[in-house]
Formats: sequence, C-alpha cells, structure tokens
Amino acid sequence: MANNEDLTKNIPTDLIFRLPPSFATVEEERKHRKERLAAALRLFGKLGFEEGVAGHITARDPEHTDHFWVNPFGLSFKHIRVSDLILVNHQGQVVEGRYPVNEAAFAIHSQVHQARPDVVAAAHSHSTYGRALSALGQKLEPITQDVCAFYEDHGLFDDYTGVVTDLEEGKRIAAALGDNKAVILRNHGLLTVGSTVDAAAWWFITMERSCQVQLVAKAAGTVVPIEPANAALTHKQIGNDIAGWVNYQPLHDQITREQPDLFE
Repeated sequence: MANNEDLTKNIPTDLIFRLPPSFATVEEERKHRKERLAAALRLFGKLGFEEGVAGHITARDPEHTDHFWVNPFGLSFKHIRVSDLILVNHQGQVVEGRYPVNEAAFAIHSQVHQARPDVVAAAHSHSTYGRALSALGQKLEPITQDVCAFYEDHGLFDDYTGVVTDLEEGKRIAAALGDNKAVILRNHGLLTVGSTVDAAAWWFITMERSCQVQLVAKAAGTVVPIEPANAALTHKQIGNDIAGWVNYQPLHDQITREQPDLFE
C-alpha cells in the first residue's frame, strides 16, 4: 500500500488534499467509524444494493477489536442512522443497540474479521451485477483501467450451500478471500474489505460496476484484455486502500449532504 507521503509528494502545500484522519482518543475513532458506516449503508441503499433483508457492512470497534458495528436485521439501508447501529461480540451477541443481528452477517463477517486483523470494514450485499457474474462462477478480467484495482487481488468462493448461517461456512469464505481485497461468492454476490469503511465501500461499488462492464462487454463481442504487466502496474497505482479512500470521498460528501439525518 502506498503511504500518504508518496501520494502527496507532488501536490502543492497550499492546496487542500484530504487523507484518512487520525484520532486523539478511541471514542473519537469509534464515532468516526460509526458515522462512516451509517453513510455507507445509506449510499448502498441509494445505489440499489438492497434485496430484502440481505446485505451488511461491518466496522471493527477500535477498542474492542473482536467486536464489530453492523446494520441491524430488518432495517432498510435507506433509513439507517448512527443510533440504529448495533455492536456485536465474537459470540454473536448484541452488546449495544436495540435490534437483533442478521445471522448471516455474523457468520460471514465474524470470520473475516478474525482471519484478517488488518481489516477494519467488510461489505457484502446482493447487488444485481455482482450476483449475475457470481452465477457464472467467473472472476473479473483486466479489461478496463478501473477493474485493474482487483487484478490478482480477488478470490472466488466456488461453492454454494444455501444461506450462510454456519461459522464453518464463514471460515471457508474467509479462506477464499485470503489476503485479497475482495471475493466473489458463487451464486451469491460480492464481498469486499478495507482498512477503512470508506475503502471497503468503494471497493464494493467499483467492483459491482466492473461486474456490469464485464457482462456488457462480453455480451457485445470479444473483449481486448489489458496486458498482464500493464494490469499489474495499474493495480499498483489504483488498487491500494488510500486510493480507495480518496475515490470514495465525493460519494460520501454527496450522501451526507443529501441525507444529514443519518448522523442522528
């Protein structure tokens, strides 16, 4: 991952260039993560990523690192507020909040967070094009600049046994994810992770769009792939979590200005 100094070394110091913030206290960091989580859920709702009660985004608690914040079971992405979020422990118990946890959310996300200490956030929903590509049991191919963010950086969980409610199934999904930023769950959908909520959300959004582009391009004709060396270079340029965070900021600004009630 590129560090902040590398990213900003050619930017004049009198210009504003936003980067992920640092925090003086764990309380400040927790508040920030919860606010970003609520905003990401609202954005997923706006983009049409909901399918009934399916779908969840989690954010690891900065103090109790085996706990995560998540959207409650049965609440619309479009209506989530910070005060609606629930805190779930490593046993699947709701230790803060008024609503139950989605059983599938715990089964999947608890194992991903456990297997990947570097991951702060994970996003999964039953988005249309992610499901369509997953039904083919295919991975993304390097056919556009944007999809190169996932070049040799996403896995395929090549199995489907029903709704994920078993921790062993969650462990297998985490294993298929490996050290990557994303995994395609066959016949199911997409899952992305990041070192910030913003990065995890951006990877999901751009992965969903990349699935759409691949399906459309292949339906139209024979695609021209990007050469492996160029795909690898492009991944290095746009595939790190700082780049993901930066790309996400215009969307975060948009949803928070349109729907400020999410902070309640």
